[in-house]
Amino acid sequence: MNGIHINWTAPFALRHGGEYFIEDFELLTTILSALRWKEKNGKIKLCADDMALEYYRKTGIIGIYDETERLEVDGDIDPQMFWAAGKLFALRKQKAPTAMIDTDFIVWEEILFDKLGECTVIHFEELYPDVYPPRSGFSMRGSYEWPELDWELPACNTAFVVIKSQELLDYYTKTAIEFMKNAENTGDPLRYMVFAEQRLINMCAAKLGIEVRAFSHLARLFAHGEKCFTHTWGMKQQMRDTPWLRRDFCLRCDARIRREYPQYAAISGVITEKYRN
Repeated sequence: MNGIHINWTAPFALRHGGEYFIEDFELLTTILSALRWKEKNGKIKLCADDMALEYYRKTGIIGIYDETERLEVDGDIDPQMFWAAGKLFALRKQKAPTAMIDTDFIVWEEILFDKLGECTVIHFEELYPDVYPPRSGFSMRGSYEWPELDWELPACNTAFVVIKSQELLDYYTKTAIEFMKNAENTGDPLRYMVFAEQRLINMCAAKLGIEVRAFSHLARLFAHGEKCFTHTWGMKQQMRDTPWLRRDFCLRCDARIRREYPQYAAISGVITEKYRN
């Protein structure tokens, strides 16, 4: 199955300014994520804006992808409020079946796609009201009309999601983009972004009569880990704050790339050179 990585740099430019960069640990997980997907599951495409594409070329990792596609996000989307909007605009252009994989997410083993339903996510999330409020928790422009949605459904973690239904792919991205375009800026971007990306997918699927399934569940992922998946989201800040942890992680990624994908050893070696001096 075709997979996609997505990179939209507008949120970075808004937060940091200056020259664009990707942190070393994320570059290394990006390499492993793409290469392992190609080895076990199919082709992978990079959907990225011009700044990101240039950065991937400069660092030499553009070659890990089978294909690249220029990402365009509508100018009326606020990158501070909707920092992951690039994922929805990239998905809008894809043809099902497709797998969206975050660059900090690695699928180590073969996925039996013929055994999956029309939509499968990595796991469901509880509807904690401070993150996933009821409809009254959103301020929308006066012209916006809410579609009929089931607000009792759990949200979905979309760090890794497989969508086999073109109908769902089209309806989900259309509904999410309309929501983002009509949301008032309340200074609380978390609730709005995770609603658009992680809650609407289940709501839209239910409206179409499609059941969303999960590869695993959160308690299992935290308690026992998964040999099939690695997601570094929860340890990124730890690596930023703890130099030895960052060094150890990067060198372990480098060692794995050298051992399993030696043709890319030179690239990972440049990324980790500072840790060997």
